[in-house]
Parts: sequence; structure tokens; C-alpha cells
Amino acid sequence: MNRHLIGFSGMLALVIALAPSAGAWRYSDWSPPVNLGSIINSAFSEGGPAISKDGLSLYFNSGRPDGFGNGDIYVARRESVDLPWDWPVNLGEIINTDSDEGFPALSRDEHNLFFVSPRASGGADVWVTYRQDVHDDFAWQPPTLLGPAVNTAANDHGPGYFENRKLGLPQLYFHSNRPGGPGSNDIYVADAFGPAVLVHELSSPQGDFRPAISRNGLEIFFHSNRPGGVGAQDLWGSVRKSVFDPWSPPENLGTTVNSQINDFGAAISSDGETLFFTSNRPDGLGLNDIYMTTRTKGRGR
Repeated sequence: MNRHLIGFSGMLALVIALAPSAGAWRYSDWSPPVNLGSIINSAFSEGGPAISKDGLSLYFNSGRPDGFGNGDIYVARRESVDLPWDWPVNLGEIINTDSDEGFPALSRDEHNLFFVSPRASGGADVWVTYRQDVHDDFAWQPPTLLGPAVNTAANDHGPGYFENRKLGLPQLYFHSNRPGGPGSNDIYVADAFGPAVLVHELSSPQGDFRPAISRNGLEIFFHSNRPGGVGAQDLWGSVRKSVFDPWSPPENLGTTVNSQINDFGAAISSDGETLFFTSNRPDGLGLNDIYMTTRTKGRGR
């Protein structure tokens, strides 16, 4: 285990904030999705986005031909949230190999980056890498394979990390096709690097994938082919009243966000107002493209 890793020690309109005096946030509906354009997306496949806390670094996986393997992790920077993205840069051979690397997810403090690779076993496993300087997107150290509490002989995939410093509740959410769940792939959570357990309220007899949890831990997004969707794979969301409560029944994000094709691999911004995701809808530039949809928030009553 990396010695620096500080432990695992239709719309959703209302999300309740943790801060005692904050009240409830009421969000607007999601806007029509926008393709991130030809700087981020190529004629190949891009997906699995992760956005930094300040919104200035976008991590994602790509199958473009200038990488080390079949799929590599890249990062694109911008000077402010109002300016366009610079050209993506490959994270390099410390992170990427001649295998596949993808589905990056930053820890809340941004010292750790979780991602998926089959480099060790041939099956998908969750890895983590550490950096001391959270402002240096190329300072990542050699990654460490997470232990058997998370990784199994099955495919363990799509990490999403949450940590509440006040309550001491670090959690890694991910999906897996290990036996014991109700569907082909199900959502699991590992508390404080302990054994992963099935998240019953988010898992179905169909496939449920790539959970992305909000910064306050009260909203989660994932994709699924469960009944009630718009296309083959749709984005769904769920909320909870506190980090100790179960998740609400998932709701489809609706026809404004989801298309009749595949919409998947979401990541939510730190302020909860931008959702990045992957889609192969027909207006894209490549095999899979990254899109974004936005919403605004105000005080609830």
C-alpha cells in the first residue's frame, strides 16, 4: 500500500448539504449536453473523464495512436474555467503502459489518482498513484495495486472516491462483475480500505457501472442499462440525506441528457453544477466523445 495514501481510513432537484447552516440546494434542470470539441475529442475514443477541484485539469482516457498502449490516460489544462482547453498531454510511462489505463478519479485532496488497468492480472483492477504537489499534473509516482479488499479475480472497475474529513468517512465506490450481486455488474463500496460490500440500493439485475460521487457525498451518478432508460446505456442519479443514510431509488437523468445510444462514464464537478460524461451519440467526432451538461443552484426553501 502506498505509504502516502491517507486511508480509505426526469431530474434530481434537491440535494441536502452537509453544512449545518447551509440549508438545501435546489438545482435547475440539466442543460442540453455540449461536445467538448476537437481539442479534447479525436477521431478515436475518449471517455472516463475526471475534473479537478478548480475545474482547470481534465483527466480522461483515450485510444488515440500517440500513446503507450491500447488506451492511455491524458490530462488537458486551461487557464480559467472561462477559457478553452489546451491540447491534452499523455501522463507518460510512469502511469501508462502497453496495456490499457483508464477511468481516472481524483481523491478529494487531489493527492491521489485512482484508475483502472489490467496490467497485473489481465483483468480490470483498481490502482492508485500519489503526488505531493497537487498543482503538478505530471508529478505522479509509480502506481500501487489496491489490495484484495477491493480487487478480486473478477473485473473491478470504475472507481469513484469520497472522503469527508470531519466525519472520517473515506469510501471508494466502484463496479464489479464479481459473484454475489444481482446483476452482470454491480456497485460496491469499500470503507477505510476494508472489504468491499454491495450497495444494494444502487444495484439491479442489469448492469450498473462507474459510480461518481459528489464532493459532499450526498449525490451519486452512474450508468446502467436497467429498465426505464432512454437508450442502451443511460446516466442515472441518486441522493441521500447524510453520509450515514442509504441512497434513494435511482432516477434516470431524462431525455435532455440521455440519448438513444450510449451515455456513460460520468464525473461531477466540485460545485455540483457540471456533469462530464461519455457518449457515442451520432453528432460526435470519434468512436466515443466527452460531453458536458450544466445546471445552476440556489437556496432551497
